Parts: sequence; C-alpha cells; structure tokens
Amino acid sequence: MLVPNLLLLIFLWVSNPNSVDSVAQIDPVVAAIQVGSSSDLAKFFNPSIALNINGQQGDYSRNQAEIILKDFFKKNPPLGFSLVFKNENTSTVSTYIGEYASGQIQFKVFIKISQADNLFRIYSLDFVKS
Repeated sequence: MLVPNLLLLIFLWVSNPNSVDSVAQIDPVVAAIQVGSSSDLAKFFNPSIALNINGQQGDYSRNQAEIILKDFFKKNPPLGFSLVFKNENTSTVSTYIGEYASGQIQFKVFIKISQADNLFRIYSLDFVKS
C-alpha cells in the first residue's frame, strides 16, 4: 500500500511543476512588500501596470509606479504582510490577495500576475484600506 501511494505522490509532483514554480516566483514579491521596497517590487512589473492606491488609480509605466509605491511605503511603512488567497489555476494568469499592516491602518492587497515564456509580471496591483 505504501508503494502505490508513493508512486502516486511522485506522479502528482512531476505532473504539476507549475504550482511549485508559481509559489517560488511570488515569494520575492511578498518579501518586497513585507519590507516596503518599491524598487524590488518594480522588478516584477509589466512595462505598463494598473495601480490603485486606495481609490487613486491609473495606468502607469514601471518607473512611475515605482515612484508612487515609494511614496506609499514612506507614508505607510510596513508592519506586516501575508498572503491570504492564491489562485494559480491557469498557467498564464495568477491572482493573489494579501493583508498589509501599517500602524493602525490595514490594507487589502490584490496582485494580478501574467506569465508567458517563463516571464512573471505584475500587471495590476491594488492597495485598498480595509
């Protein structure tokens, strides 16, 4: 009984490598938000990104979004960030929801990521007060 279960486990692990890769790819994004590093976060942006900071939204270049987030992190320094939801069902689009704490203010964070040709890019990022 142990051998068939072990074979099934190996088969499932080998047949679904994208889920492991997706989790590994989101880790540096989570780390950048946890420390409030707009420059590290911007490394994962699409050349154009939809950014929403508590209702102030627009489409920005990677550099513009980095500057806006630098200001956001300066005004709202991180006390904690964790993912509370992951949707990695497709190989091309993933969605993550997190909770960002700064002082007494809490934000829900919505991260939308596209994947093509092994490129992992954030195309939409929202910080909304909870």
